[in-house]
Amino acid sequence: MSNQNQLVSKVDWITISLYALFVLAGWMNIYSAVYNPETHNWIFDAKFYDSNAGKQLIWIGTSLILIICIFAIDFRFFEAFAPIIYASFIGLLILVPFLGVTVNGSHSWFKFGSITIQPAEFAKTATALLLAKYINEPQVNLTKWKNQWFAAAIIGLPMILIIASNETGSALVFASFLILLYREGLPGEYPGLFIASVTIFVSALLLSPWTILVTLIVIAGCIIGLSPIYVQRLKQTYMKAAMFIVGIMFMVFLVDFAVNTVLKEHQRNRIKVLIDPSFDPRGLGYQLTQSKIAIGSGGFWGKGYLQGTQTKFDFVPAQSSDFIFCTIGEEQGFFGVLVVIVLFMAFLWRLMYLADQQRSRFARAYGYGVVGILFFHFLVNIGMTIGLMPIIGIPLPFFSYGGSSLWSFTILLFIFLKLDSHRSDMLSR
Repeated sequence: MSNQNQLVSKVDWITISLYALFVLAGWMNIYSAVYNPETHNWIFDAKFYDSNAGKQLIWIGTSLILIICIFAIDFRFFEAFAPIIYASFIGLLILVPFLGVTVNGSHSWFKFGSITIQPAEFAKTATALLLAKYINEPQVNLTKWKNQWFAAAIIGLPMILIIASNETGSALVFASFLILLYREGLPGEYPGLFIASVTIFVSALLLSPWTILVTLIVIAGCIIGLSPIYVQRLKQTYMKAAMFIVGIMFMVFLVDFAVNTVLKEHQRNRIKVLIDPSFDPRGLGYQLTQSKIAIGSGGFWGKGYLQGTQTKFDFVPAQSSDFIFCTIGEEQGFFGVLVVIVLFMAFLWRLMYLADQQRSRFARAYGYGVVGILFFHFLVNIGMTIGLMPIIGIPLPFFSYGGSSLWSFTILLFIFLKLDSHRSDMLSR
């Protein structure tokens, strides 16, 4: 009994309260997204559980069981068994192409009766655990090439296997581990290189190569012209600037080649729709256009709960899952959207604060892994519903419909809260 009381007193109830609020708000919006006053079934009606709202309620109930199980496990288990957990999910990702089923064009699911589970969602947690365990080793220094390559291998293996299952969106989430690595000593050049690569990629999609070339020349000329360069170094400076411009242009043409040759047609179309929503007016373009209409029609205060017309007439595909954010925008308006964003940013800030309070490097690194994954999902999901990100089909944490996503986010979060509750029992390092 004393151990239980100690756990209750040490667990972070602020984070748990925000989690409960998000899950409740998510379920209410899923309910609204599938609500039909003409065929409505009450919560005590068996037919209610044939709807997404009813199924999500079951997933929420089972998530509570998962939380209890996590808190019942010894906190040392997660670090000790991280390699086994990681290897198990790598094995499942290998088996998916052979034993899995296809859902919405993605062959990345296991089917057990009426239940489908996506191992890629849980592989994020497994990767965060093993990465944190590796970084916690005394000899690991992320400024060394050997350690950087090993960390990259831990992240890259599940990414490759997930891409092989045609689930590019979930694979891209693994890029969020750069936040974890940077916090634990990875040189700043790597995140900077990643941001520069994303900038070049977007620029190559939006601008012609000639426009980019002229822009680079002008920028280089301004920098050289305003810098105090000695005459004897002028030739060397021009050479470096020329090499830099050539390198950037090579990447620009590489992006063009990759988009038009390497990427599959549906992936290419998602990028084209981001640039021009009218490109595919009956497919992805339709989905994005209707999402924007739904969010914009909400105005400042929204139309009110269960009053969304775009929702009621099924204008937005996948509105209870990947596009749940447009339900919030339509029914709660700009004010409701702002509240969700502010609360989620406070939630992420709280997790970073808790991560920095950890005495164990393992717990701190894992905490930043949790922050990175949740932030990536949050940023990209909202971005794709308003047309700032390509539609890659990743859920909004705790809000979107789906058992795999809710379970995986719950496990991801509560493992960290379990570690945090035993902060004083861990050796500092």
